[in-house]
Amino acid sequence: MLAEALDAGDVAALQIRLKDADDDAVRRATEALLPIAQAREVAVLMNDRADLAVELGCDGAHLGQEDGDHAAARRLLGPDRTLGITCHGSRHLAMEAGETGADYVAFGAFFPTTTKEARHRAEPELLEWWSEFFELPSVAIGGITAANCAPLVQAGADFLAVVGAVWNHPDGPAAGVRAMNRAIAEAAG
Repeated sequence: MLAEALDAGDVAALQIRLKDADDDAVRRATEALLPIAQAREVAVLMNDRADLAVELGCDGAHLGQEDGDHAAARRLLGPDRTLGITCHGSRHLAMEAGETGADYVAFGAFFPTTTKEARHRAEPELLEWWSEFFELPSVAIGGITAANCAPLVQAGADFLAVVGAVWNHPDGPAAGVRAMNRAIAEAAG
């Protein structure tokens, strides 16, 4: 199923996000998923854990604000692995992330989401501001679908992080990827 989804269109990265799993389960999942994604030149990012990203050969890690020392994670990942940092709706946190050496900043949630409790909300204007003043890429997160992504693309999001839009698509994940790719192309048009 993962291979079909990744083959269906443009996918920049796959995040391994297993919040309630123990380290052994994360290792097993990563060992199964990593070769599928990397064979398609799709970066694999470990959620929350820079140490596991390095140990398992992932392309990088994505950290939230409560996921440890971001500067230490940058050092651990080194210059060849990606570090992304969630900045919620905060300009200040985004600028700090850039100073820490993040390779991208993530803003959101932009829409209601069932993936996790969205304590922070972001507006498209934040993406406009970021893209006007900074070269560091931005990722929009939170409840994004093919039906609602246009304002985020038009506001300057460099990437869109999606879960349900792909994995819960009624016609399957490959159809979800195709739908997202179409919607992004139309919005960027």
